[in-house]
Amino acid sequence: MKVDKLPTIKRLPTYLRILRDLSTEGKDFVSSSHLAKVLNIEPILVRKDLVLTGIVGTPRIGYHISDLIRSIEDFLGWSDSLDVFLIGAGHLGTAILGYKEINNYGHRIVAAFDKDPLKIGTSVHGIGVLDIASVPELRKKMNVRLAILAVPAEQAQGIADFLVEAGIQGIWNFTSVNLDVPDGIITHREDLISGLAVLSVKMARHM
Repeated sequence: MKVDKLPTIKRLPTYLRILRDLSTEGKDFVSSSHLAKVLNIEPILVRKDLVLTGIVGTPRIGYHISDLIRSIEDFLGWSDSLDVFLIGAGHLGTAILGYKEINNYGHRIVAAFDKDPLKIGTSVHGIGVLDIASVPELRKKMNVRLAILAVPAEQAQGIADFLVEAGIQGIWNFTSVNLDVPDGIITHREDLISGLAVLSVKMARHM
């Protein structure tokens, strides 16, 4: 995927949230200028973002909200719920399990896994924690293709190798490690420290 499309892709979930709120309020249409005002960006950028999804607005009317929601969901692959395994039921994994918004955006965590005997057999935010050794069997049985990795950094690569061998095709990586995976395996590292750095710079310049 081209790097220049990434900012647009990162904005699409925000558009989706706004559109769902408008739909709940009973609105049928929305203009690019309204979306731009909410996001504090230029209307032309909104139009360029939305064209990427394949939809084109109507002059002086805007976008039909239900069509636009469907277009964004289809583009992001969120039209159908995707089952996900969470690996690592520590502090970070527990926080992710408690973040129910994930379920509103095309993903559903169906099981959590850990190797700690004290965690195995427990339930975290309504999700059962299973022995990590059972991943291969359950992945095949449930046809799960995506895993969230929330383990200590020193364990990340070894567990990633284990997941790939088990048939996992995509890894949402919440560790600080840049994973080395075979071609065809999709990974995305959620760099929390980079986000903190951006926030810190903004605050420093604001003071």
